[in-house]
Amino acid sequence: MNPRVAFFTDSFHEVNGVALTSREFAGFAARSRRPFFSVHAGPATAHSREGELETFEVAHSPVVLGLERDLAFDLFFYRHRERVELRLREFRPDLVHVTGPSHVGMLGAILAYSMKVPLVASWHTNLHEFAARRLEPKLGWLGARPRESIVAAAQEHALRWTLRFYKLGSLLFAPNPELVRMLASRTGRPTYLMQRGIDTGLFSPERRRRSDDGFVIGFVGRLSPEKNIRLLAALERSLIDAGIRDCRFLIVGDGQERAWLSANLQRAEFTGVLSGEALACAYANMDVFVFPSQTDTFGNVILEAMASGVPAVVSQEGGPKFLVESGRNGYVAKDSAAFVEALMDLRSHPGLRQRMSQAARATAMAYSWDRVFEQVYGRYQEVLTPSATAYRLEQVAV
Repeated sequence: MNPRVAFFTDSFHEVNGVALTSREFAGFAARSRRPFFSVHAGPATAHSREGELETFEVAHSPVVLGLERDLAFDLFFYRHRERVELRLREFRPDLVHVTGPSHVGMLGAILAYSMKVPLVASWHTNLHEFAARRLEPKLGWLGARPRESIVAAAQEHALRWTLRFYKLGSLLFAPNPELVRMLASRTGRPTYLMQRGIDTGLFSPERRRRSDDGFVIGFVGRLSPEKNIRLLAALERSLIDAGIRDCRFLIVGDGQERAWLSANLQRAEFTGVLSGEALACAYANMDVFVFPSQTDTFGNVILEAMASGVPAVVSQEGGPKFLVESGRNGYVAKDSAAFVEALMDLRSHPGLRQRMSQAARATAMAYSWDRVFEQVYGRYQEVLTPSATAYRLEQVAV
């Protein structure tokens, strides 16, 4: 028997990993004809139904906190409660699944407890690290030691508040083993792996259109401080200092750091945000994919690059390192010098790059969205057994 799932997500229409996962989850439920109620922000407040898939989009109020160019926290989110709850009670969910402490996630948690159904929460974003990365530049007037102390304290404080939200859940998911261990340890809740999938038909080496001999270093993602993208300019300077001048950057995405990158990269093409075949072709035309972020929890873009036959060089911090086998399908770099060494190695040895390209594609082929969500549904059963339900209701009563 398939449980009736109400899914409250931080992002759906935006261009980021949470939105992609959310769209794929709704698509999986629709294909497999599972009762699924998706709640997310949209251009207008509206309810729709198609088969077993119901969608309730909630419009932002004029009073929002802008977090990024396409992400915001609606301070008046509670005004949607009555309308969403009416439809939700008609849907009769067996559980509520939220993707984080956004205004939509908070509404989902409130309704789960009001309706006395299990709350499931999946961790997608390291909000505490985002906060630290954005705070640090604002404290440049302080000395290094006090600045580091304040940033570390702010990061830990943000993490504690985020964990308080996740403790509301009866069951948790996280996208990499480190976060699974951290959540289980600091919340005391059962926590399982929820990875990501990839469309290997869309993202493929067959979409490569380049025929020149240059060396293209690619990046895809939000151009914001938490992505550590200023490292790209440092990498270019190091390559030029080493006498390498046939490299150029292909930057796909947008964000507040775009102007800085444009001013500090000598040879770079900025495409803005791409999707579909245009995005797939951009990946396939890269020779190496560089991802310096230290805050990403998984790195959907790493899988997209690998599926396109592009080896990836990633930081040893965060989730992407779990996708890369250093020396086989890419490199895990411990510092900027290691990033430069990896780029020089791949540029100087076409045979190595070809072998890594094939290994990267093979790695991506093992990741399936359907497999990910089948495993999630399997774990849902843990909070739907009679004993789990009795325990949860007892906790709510307390």
